[in-house]
Order: sequence, then structure tokens, then C-alpha cells
Amino acid sequence: MSISPEQVRHVALLARLALSEEQIASFGEDLNSILGHIDSIQQLDLEGVEPTAHPLEVVNAMREDRVRPGLSREDALLNAPATDGTAFLIPQIVGPGGDEA
Repeated sequence: MSISPEQVRHVALLARLALSEEQIASFGEDLNSILGHIDSIQQLDLEGVEPTAHPLEVVNAMREDRVRPGLSREDALLNAPATDGTAFLIPQIVGPGGDEA
């Protein structure tokens, strides 16, 4: 199968690309080369070969999910820049609510 310059222009139009005549010729050669490689792959005898998504077996290394104690409130607030003793204090990031907004 061969890609014509008209087909390259059509694909460029669909992709909203403005290509010069030099680029059309260059992309046409590149696409024809790619199609040639695909043709050679299609000629391979793959009878009995199972399709794979990855050439190697992929295994997730997962650790056991265990409940562990978390930080105490005091430890969590220890390095906070501002706190009221029970929670983090942050600058107001939204304006006042109600009709004033």
C-alpha cells in the first residue's frame, strides 16, 4: 500500500496542519516507509502465538495492608506555621460569603 500526496494533504487537513509541498513529500516518504514495515510484520507466521500487551510477565509488588498507629494531634501540629492548638490555621483564600461577594 502506498500513500499518495493527496492522502497526506487530507490527513494534514484533519489534523489542522498547514504543510508545505516539501513537508507533504517528506511525510509521504515516511508514511510509506512505516507502511512497508507493517507489511513485513503482517507476513510473519504467528499461528499459535498468543497476543500480549507486554513481552515480560508483569507482577505488582504489593505489601500487606496493616493498620498502624498514626501521628498524635500534637505531633501532626508540631511543625505547623500556625495552629490554634487543635487544627492548622491557614490564610483566608476566598472572599466573604453572602451578598457582599
